[in-house]
Amino acid sequence: MKRPQLRDDQGVKMEDSSERSAQQNIQQHVPSRQAPGGANGKTHRGVNGKAHGGVNGTSALPRVQHLARAGVQNGDLHSHRWRIALYSHDAVGLGHRRRNLLIAQTLAYSPIQPVTLMITEVGEASTSVKPPGVDWLVLPALRKDLDGQYDSRSLHLPMQELVTLRAKVTRAAVEAFEPDVLIVDKEPRGAVGELDPTLAYLRARGRTRCVLGLREVLDDPITVHHEWRPAANEEALRDYYDAVWVYGDPAVYDPVREYHFPPDVAAKVRYTGYLDQRMRLKFAEIEGRDPLASLALPPGQLVLCCVGGGQDGGRLAEAFAEAQLPPQTNGVILMGLFMPREIQQRLRQRAATHPRLRVIEFVREPALLLQQADRVIAMGGYNTTCEILSFEKRALIVPRVRPQLEQLIRAERLRDLGLLDVLHPDELSPRALSEWLARDLGPLPRARDRIDLNGLTRLPHLLREVLAGSPYPAQSQPYAGSI
Repeated sequence: MKRPQLRDDQGVKMEDSSERSAQQNIQQHVPSRQAPGGANGKTHRGVNGKAHGGVNGTSALPRVQHLARAGVQNGDLHSHRWRIALYSHDAVGLGHRRRNLLIAQTLAYSPIQPVTLMITEVGEASTSVKPPGVDWLVLPALRKDLDGQYDSRSLHLPMQELVTLRAKVTRAAVEAFEPDVLIVDKEPRGAVGELDPTLAYLRARGRTRCVLGLREVLDDPITVHHEWRPAANEEALRDYYDAVWVYGDPAVYDPVREYHFPPDVAAKVRYTGYLDQRMRLKFAEIEGRDPLASLALPPGQLVLCCVGGGQDGGRLAEAFAEAQLPPQTNGVILMGLFMPREIQQRLRQRAATHPRLRVIEFVREPALLLQQADRVIAMGGYNTTCEILSFEKRALIVPRVRPQLEQLIRAERLRDLGLLDVLHPDELSPRALSEWLARDLGPLPRARDRIDLNGLTRLPHLLREVLAGSPYPAQSQPYAGSI
């Protein structure tokens, strides 16, 4: 089956030689370069109806910004060091932060070599090693329950106080850092609207281009419609964002079509293709150690069970621990940082009585484990699924179905392409897992023949496109936004 090509009119189709060149640049440690923005004289209205524009319709940017923009348009990135801010929130698991870190790593080893500030909720202890020019600002953490409601993960503060604190910290950091590009993961207005003051400030300033990064599947279309309309997400996309990057292949799932994006919003969309997770191995700090080496596993094949951050992965992990492994097969469960302690304890007790079962709470780079697996049983988050596709592993996905159907939708689309198997969580049991492990699955189709996995090689190209364009112009009088 021939993989459909992304279209030229989506702004991401690159010549083969360009993609090869981008891949080579990412794999090399390129010396640092340097930065800033540009603007035009249009008038634009924000979510609150206020006009955005320079005095008398002229640009409010200093001349150096125009010179920098001209340098990008002429392909000269050598004399400027651009500043990139990446925002994500991880109320469930670690997926948003891991995706943004991979993007930061990719750009750090590209010819652009920006200075990158990651604004996240997950501290340094749980991340891969930072590449040169990258650091992070850690916000007090939020948590989302199975009903989709937010509360504080650690701080004993009322929700409104916590969101206000996060919003003020983010706004202050962005104002001080003065990024040329802000890349926001998934939520156009941030978690619980906390980015509103920051986005309003950036539009008032008129020098920063804003990009929304979306995984290809958000949720089922009805839910997205019901959630986005009261949240004014489309208005935010119109008023604040210069581009929308979709980290997926529209041949698998096309959010523009599925979610009925209006034409003006759809015009901002660029499909990157899925993000090839093999690059994580090039960016990881391996320190000469195999993460399996300390487990003292007997010889044999390896089945890996992954449950993301582990917050809601206990049921799958315990079913795997009770499943019957095929002869000469080892099982390893990666439990995740947020798995409840009582479930972790039960899994450790089970592993202590099973000579071929091991459990690991956390590894900095799960791809180091997954690349060695013969089969994978996992929940269906974006990063884990991309790792399975990138390393072309035989996999059974047991997707999360609450509070979102995102994982189920993605898994079923990829199953229909013959790239993985799916077990609905209502059918999960040790017996169901044992039966899948015992099956002869036959040869696996080559994923790259069926889907586009070239997202990382396109990111530097797309960033150049954003930098070469003009953000919405500055307002004559800034406004602060509200929470």
